[in-house]
Amino acid sequence: MRICVVGCGAIGGLFAAHLAQLADVEMWAYDRDQGHVDAINRDGLRLKGRTELVANVNARTDPADIPRCRFGIVATKGTVTEPAIVAAAPVFADGGSVCSVQNGIGNEELIAGHVTRVMRGVTLPASRVAGPGMIESDGHGLTWIGPFEPSPAPLAEVRYLAELLARSGLDALGLDDVRGAQWTKLLFNCATNPLSALTGLTHGQLVDHAPTRRLLEAVIQEGRAVAGALGISLEEDPVELVERLGHENYGHRPSMLQDVIAQRPTEIAQLNGGVVGAGRACGVPTPLNEAIVELVTGVERSWLL
Repeated sequence: MRICVVGCGAIGGLFAAHLAQLADVEMWAYDRDQGHVDAINRDGLRLKGRTELVANVNARTDPADIPRCRFGIVATKGTVTEPAIVAAAPVFADGGSVCSVQNGIGNEELIAGHVTRVMRGVTLPASRVAGPGMIESDGHGLTWIGPFEPSPAPLAEVRYLAELLARSGLDALGLDDVRGAQWTKLLFNCATNPLSALTGLTHGQLVDHAPTRRLLEAVIQEGRAVAGALGISLEEDPVELVERLGHENYGHRPSMLQDVIAQRPTEIAQLNGGVVGAGRACGVPTPLNEAIVELVTGVERSWLL
């Protein structure tokens, strides 16, 4: 059975490295970074940190070189979801089921514009690209998968992919509805990612510093009100999740901080911008999230001046 990861970076690489350990999986990856792809094909996809392994992954920079796959896992930045799925869609043309494990909201809608069977995916493990062909795992966490309601993959496919992930060594659950988990992760990211990007503090340092701790709780509270107005029950308390993972992954630099350091476009539109848009649609004010969007876009603007 073939599986293709679209975006073999931090999270995509983590998933690909684990799934490639299964004897019944032929693992493929589409990534635009030629150096990363060359290293994977030459030396294997290497995972270090909390988990150490080397995986046989067929990596390509041109999706035309990838055969049809039964499952896809989209793990790109939300800033490039549209061009990535446009390029990769032919890989899933024979009824393949495609799961987003990306940050924020709105990615599934973009994917569903190009493939017919879509899954919502929410994942908590922390990882980063440590070099070409190398992924460093910073922390474990659960992954939830469920159908994307407007263009759902069959529930049997959802559960089968979750089973494959679990067999590969990742904690994963296939559920009927993962919107509560998705919004829990969304609010977690809305608090930790931009505040880390704006201050330079690690996840654990944000939690330990009283002013940033108060601010992240207020940001989460705004998002909680929006979720409530949408009728979404959170999977767990995002504040408790932030605190727990802050202690477990104290020195972790969230992805938006890494983007700011490298002066790359951030996912602020999919994170806090997503909360702002949802709040406007249901009449819930989100002034703190709006301010954070404006601050981060201001940082991005400064790189062009």
